Amino acid sequence: MESSGVHSVLLSNVTANGSDSKSNGSDSKKLRVEDRMEAPPSRVLHIRKLPNETSESEVIALGLPFGKVTNILTLKGKNQAFLELGTEEAAITMINYYSTVTPHVRNVPVFIQYSNHKQLKTDRGGTPTSGSIVDLTAASSPVLRIIIDNMFYPVTLDVLQQIFSKFGTVMKIITFTKNNQFQALLQFNDPPTAQQAKIALDGQNIYNSCCTLRIDYSKLVNLNVKYNNDKSRDYTRPELPAGDGQPAMDPNMAAAFQGKDSNSLLGKIPGGLSPLNAAAAAAAAAGRVALSGHSGSSGVLLASNLNEEMVTPQSLFTLFGVYGDAQRVKILYNKKDSALIQMADANQAQLAMSHLNGQKMHGKAIRVALSKHTSVQLPRDGLDDQGLTKDFTNSPLHRFKKPGSKNFQNIFPPTTTLHLSNIPTDVTEEDLRLLFSNAGGTVNAFKFFQDHKMALLQMSTVEEAIQGLIDLHNYNMGDNHHLRVSFSKSTI
Repeated sequence: MESSGVHSVLLSNVTANGSDSKSNGSDSKKLRVEDRMEAPPSRVLHIRKLPNETSESEVIALGLPFGKVTNILTLKGKNQAFLELGTEEAAITMINYYSTVTPHVRNVPVFIQYSNHKQLKTDRGGTPTSGSIVDLTAASSPVLRIIIDNMFYPVTLDVLQQIFSKFGTVMKIITFTKNNQFQALLQFNDPPTAQQAKIALDGQNIYNSCCTLRIDYSKLVNLNVKYNNDKSRDYTRPELPAGDGQPAMDPNMAAAFQGKDSNSLLGKIPGGLSPLNAAAAAAAAAGRVALSGHSGSSGVLLASNLNEEMVTPQSLFTLFGVYGDAQRVKILYNKKDSALIQMADANQAQLAMSHLNGQKMHGKAIRVALSKHTSVQLPRDGLDDQGLTKDFTNSPLHRFKKPGSKNFQNIFPPTTTLHLSNIPTDVTEEDLRLLFSNAGGTVNAFKFFQDHKMALLQMSTVEEAIQGLIDLHNYNMGDNHHLRVSFSKSTI
């Protein structure tokens, strides 16, 4: 009976805190686990009450929208699993999100909490029989081979890029037809990212009832792309010639597959689906993050528990603008710790909510939820509302206006590390360290990229990084060089 031994090793700490010694038998075990809600944050999460026969990919899908998943241990007979994320920040974002939206696997609500384990490792070097730990960083090739079944509607290279870039940076794609089937080779920046995308997307439909992804690893570890056109693309070398590729197919065969169901990545055939919609839809489908009953929701969010002394429409625009193009912001006149934020569409709202709910802004953990309002009203002409409502529709600072912009590939939850770009050549590390420590907080680490136009800068807490981004994104460094700040998944 090795399996129960493993279970007790993994859960020995779980039952240590808050145990109820008066109870006995199986009840006490149940109480002990359930009472221990407040373990300190850890990148290992304990998931309970999973339905029978839950697959590893279904458990991994719960974590994927929040960041890299590095290990998983499923305890088959116990309906439990342990999921290890790449960073503690990702785990905190995931717990915060699921504290407001009950996570479901196969339509069954499941329970997620921090584990007392700081990382997953096999018991005494052996492989536990009740469910071995799968190291998700041990993938072999960064290149995936993709075949599309039931292709009743054309799938373009851009559609693949939209869907797969949710999991990490897509470097190169080559598409071709073999045995009358559309196929593609797609290269990520590293093998673990390819593995995560394969686990989450294999077998998913791109559109309702059609275009099923069949994904395997390629034997190739690097793709050689000669032309940038609708058949092949190297995103790392925009200067490549177009060659004699055909123009992309016309995507106006719409109407065939109406409605969005949770079994497709992009829902109905798009008239004009922006890449961010697609990325958010892919995240929603992969993580089943889409809120049931809200699929027709507007793009308006309600942010509450704000610091009313410090918050401004501009600061909310800057922070929420990391996840979509905020159009209008209104701080409520009678309740100044709350605000309505209108995003460009419902998917952007979803993305902002999943990444920002529970994060600290100006010293307070903010709550972000979907609003029942369908738009944010501007004050009537001539009416002064003390600057509480701002229209940002025509702001030059929208990150996602340009289709295919690099920003689509760089959407990450708030982290301690900030990515800085557009840095003037004469600005030094010391200048930037000073700038960000003046915004409040401690700069722990700094690294220039080779060309000195970009850098990574690490603050000591996520809250300080959020404050730094709010204060210094678009900061004028002189000579009309406006600093660009975003969250980075890299560490220094």
